[in-house]
Amino acid sequence: MTADNDNDFPALVREALAAARDLRFPTSRDEADGRDPSCSLPDAGRVLAMLAAGCQDGRIGETGTGTGVGTAWMASAMPASATLVTVEFDDARAQAAAKVFRADSRVRVVHGDAQLVLADHAPYDLLFVDGGWTADDATVDLLRIGGRVVFDDVTPHAALPADSPLRKNDPKRDFFFGNLRLVSVEVVFPDLANSLLVGTRTA
Repeated sequence: MTADNDNDFPALVREALAAARDLRFPTSRDEADGRDPSCSLPDAGRVLAMLAAGCQDGRIGETGTGTGVGTAWMASAMPASATLVTVEFDDARAQAAAKVFRADSRVRVVHGDAQLVLADHAPYDLLFVDGGWTADDATVDLLRIGGRVVFDDVTPHAALPADSPLRKNDPKRDFFFGNLRLVSVEVVFPDLANSLLVGTRTA
């Protein structure tokens, strides 16, 4: 496995990463030291791009835009007929992301609280929850039947420290695998240290 190179990424992703570096916004979980928000990892971006590519005539939502890295992966792959709304609480990051997508009328960057704004644009064919959101059954209500919800920044069970409380009680996994309206899977990345959760609404 070779290291990721920015030059291999879509142009929008490169622009969003540059904006993150300008704002000193962490571009990886390691840079964030596991506590603060960070940009979406390349492996997460590729999964998001794959899911967005299937949203013909669809609507995509995102919480926690950051500077738009995850947004850029999705926007670079989604069909011309799709639209994307992404919500960021931090004003500087929202402004940076809006600049990245200034030429793409399909993408709307909203500065605000996702808990208050996101439902205004529902239902979604794809919803990427990347911050500023508490997962509960109302999250599923935001999806169309057949729509998908994605959480990233997950540590695979096997990579958790032996004393991690997440081994016994993980709210993210409980949400995905305990909700009877979702069919879910965990996608473990090649580094075996990071994963994401994807659920499809069935009812």
